[in-house]
Formats: sequence, C-alpha cells, structure tokens
Amino acid sequence: MNKLPIRSLTLGLAVVVALAACGKKEEAPAPVVAPAPAPAPVETAPPAAPVVETASFAGLTLGNAVDENQNVTTPMTTFAPTDTIYAAVATKGAAPNAAIVARWTFGDDQLVDESSQSIAPTGDAVTTFHIAKADGWPVGTYKVTITLDGNPVATEEFDVK
Repeated sequence: MNKLPIRSLTLGLAVVVALAACGKKEEAPAPVVAPAPAPAPVETAPPAAPVVETASFAGLTLGNAVDENQNVTTPMTTFAPTDTIYAAVATKGAAPNAAIVARWTFGDDQLVDESSQSIAPTGDAVTTFHIAKADGWPVGTYKVTITLDGNPVATEEFDVK
C-alpha cells in the first residue's frame, strides 16, 4: 500500500474543499425595488359655468276673448270696432325675471298703447295683453309688436272693420 505524503493529502483535501466551494450556490442578491412612481396629477374639470335661465318666445295669438289660462279662445285678425283685442304671448323655459312689452300701433305707427309685464315663469306660460276703446276703434290696420327682454320677437298686423 502506498503511503502518500501528508503534504499531498493536505493538497488533495484543499482541492476537494475548493471544488466543493465552487459548486456551492450563492444566495441571490435581494431584488432592488424601485420606488413607486408618483401618481399622475388628477385633472379636474373647471367648474361649470352657471346656467343662465331664460324664457324664450313660443308664439303670439290675437283674439277678442281669453279663457281662464289666458289663452285666446278664438284666434282672429279682423275685429269689430267695439271688441277688446287680446294678444296672448306664449313663452317657454324658466327665468327668475323676464320682461314682455306689447306695443300697439295704428296706421303709420301712431301709438295706441304700450304696456309691459314682468314674469318669472317656471315652464311654459302665457302672458296676456289687451286694448279696449269705449267709443270704438277707428276702422283701419293696426299692429302689435312684442319684445322679450328688449328683443323684438313678434309683430302681427290686424284689421278693425
């Protein structure tokens, strides 16, 4: 049996230990966690503009009588000299305040009457104006012009015969 010198044995043992060390798995380094990205800024819509409530013109009807809702009962454009003449102005929409003006003229824009009413409708509404003359209207052509908040919205001619 061969005897190996101690030195060879020590060297062999060192090789075995070195080989064993080479096969040893090292622990993986801890993963680097990147900081979370800053949240994107939340975009907020600008405040909505306040809704301006307005009444708008929906129609004009002339006649010589109105019902309990201020609607003209029988639309007409020719009247008798003794008639009371009504102008029913229909509006739609809501408004805290609106001004309606009725300007009545005869012939070549001779002023017969002008009156205004302030309304605060909450939806569809009818506002009625009228003219009457105890001794009767002169025969001829008349006109009523309606403005809503200062804007002309309707003009209608009618005759007295």
